[in-house]
Amino acid sequence: MKLHSKADVIYVIERDQWMMDILEAVKGLQLPDDWICSGFVRAKIWDTLHGFRKRTPLPDLDVIYFDPVSIGESEEKKREEQLRSMLPPIPWSVKNQARMHLVNGVPPYASSVDAISKFPETATAIGVKLRDDARVMLVAPCGVEDVLKGAVQPTPFFMETEERLAVYRERVMKKDWAATWKMLDIWDGY
Repeated sequence: MKLHSKADVIYVIERDQWMMDILEAVKGLQLPDDWICSGFVRAKIWDTLHGFRKRTPLPDLDVIYFDPVSIGESEEKKREEQLRSMLPPIPWSVKNQARMHLVNGVPPYASSVDAISKFPETATAIGVKLRDDARVMLVAPCGVEDVLKGAVQPTPFFMETEERLAVYRERVMKKDWAATWKMLDIWDGY
């Protein structure tokens, strides 16, 4: 199936009961400015583009939120445990973006969407959540064009310094996405 737009991505997600169950579980936590991002969305898109009938397993499922009041890592672990009790087989990873700038050594993020815009790859800088009417909302601050055509390249934020580009290159090498999704076009920057 070819995907051409955000609406197409939302369409395939809303017809995937596994994804909708996960979105519902995260919505139930009522975290501020929450999104499920990165591989959860990217893998669905690339699996669809490649015509895979079986879902590519995820090493983790990234849930982010933005709460400048409670920035302790213990809060994140508590949320992971809550999600694990609802959907045990999921490899949950919950991170408060109000503290992640400290981990990443960058200026503070203004919101979860600001943090997503500063993820390493444009194809990863994407998130979804359930709206109050149970419809999927998608955010892609760097656009969806790259992920929809299987292009992997650094976000503008990661293009700003050689140090960040080195992180991008190392991630692409470690992730080895092209071993799973053969049609990807990966920018190496050389």
